[in-house]
Amino acid sequence: MQITETLAEGLKREYTITVPASDLETRVNTKLEEARPEVEMKGFRKGKVPMALLKKQFGPRIMGEAMQESVDEAMQGHLDESGDRPAMQPEVKMTNEDWKEGDDIVVSMSYEKLPEIPDVDYKAIKLEKLVVTPSEEEVAEALANLAENAESFATKKGKAADGDQVVFDFVGTVDGEAFEGGAAEDFPLKLGSGQFIPGFEEQLVGVKAGETKDVEVTFPEEYQAEHLAGKAAVFACTIKEVKKPVAAEVDDELAKKFGAEDLDALKGQITERLASEYTGAARAVMKRSLLDQLDEVVSFELPPSLVDAEAGQIAHQLWHEENPEVEGHDHPEIETTDEHKSLAARRVKLGLLLAELGQKNDVTVSDAEMTQAIMNQARQYPGQERAFFEFIQQNQAAQQQVRAPLFEDKVVDFIGEMAEVTEKEVSKDDLKAAVDALDEE
Repeated sequence: MQITETLAEGLKREYTITVPASDLETRVNTKLEEARPEVEMKGFRKGKVPMALLKKQFGPRIMGEAMQESVDEAMQGHLDESGDRPAMQPEVKMTNEDWKEGDDIVVSMSYEKLPEIPDVDYKAIKLEKLVVTPSEEEVAEALANLAENAESFATKKGKAADGDQVVFDFVGTVDGEAFEGGAAEDFPLKLGSGQFIPGFEEQLVGVKAGETKDVEVTFPEEYQAEHLAGKAAVFACTIKEVKKPVAAEVDDELAKKFGAEDLDALKGQITERLASEYTGAARAVMKRSLLDQLDEVVSFELPPSLVDAEAGQIAHQLWHEENPEVEGHDHPEIETTDEHKSLAARRVKLGLLLAELGQKNDVTVSDAEMTQAIMNQARQYPGQERAFFEFIQQNQAAQQQVRAPLFEDKVVDFIGEMAEVTEKEVSKDDLKAAVDALDEE
């Protein structure tokens, strides 16, 4: 077997691999001999079929396996010896397409190898960690919001106003005919909540208990029930009761409604939640600063294939964000711009750098961390958590999508431990401005 380099330009490499016909024949004969004891053929005892018949019966298939194995072994041997790590799957193709048995196999192999990543003095990196301490005012505001969400309603005399609750019976008709799902009794509706179709709740403002009122509306054109979409309807409403909202008191009873032992315990939970939110936001700001510094101080050649692939994904994602009505891939070809390529180059460079650092320092994502991350994502699909979990477990690509950000965050934390980090007390508004600035970049 012979491997000859035909191109070494930057990160691009091309080789010609020649597998002698004699090597192939030896490999085929070996495979046939190994299989021979178990082969049965009419007219011969088991294991006694002549080699010539074996070759005639199984030779073409075995030859195909031998060719593939020979090329694969040659490729792997070359990569092991050279130390090259292809950026993407090497491209391999036969150059003697008119090959026939007895000829050598000649294939070309080309790939872009991953670059050598330069060492970085991570201790020279200076980071600023923004620190926000939840104030008593913020905790009080959060408690007030909880009390508002826990509001109850008390019977009210007089007319219903926006924000009041109306308890009523109703029957809906289209062209004089009642329709399925268009009737209910003792239905509690908070006016202004947007629970009913547009135009319905506004017509109940001013009603009083004991009154009847016909509410005339038109179902939206995009209404989920196609047989009602765009149709005019009349709802005959009988008002049973009008109630006014009563805010819950901020006390131990409110705390118990939200699973806390008492008000002090609820305040403690709110403080911890706010502190956690601020810590997460501050971490995002510090991470961006770290990546910006790494992007500035580190430079190395990037595999064009990786940059092009990443630019294509960025362009595709942005196009769909701008055209949310288009699902799937039935759309015109999306061209990549210089801006897409610039962002792709940054992502590829930082991705390779963080991957190299993580590998050198044995940074790994544990099974427990993966399981927790998958469970967190599964909660986004109520009622389908188990199906989602099983899908991730059985899909390597999906697992990688979960693992990649976990790995990146662990490497970022590793660098943060080595870098010089100073804390800076700031206000909630200052932190929000810093986070908003991330989206603008």
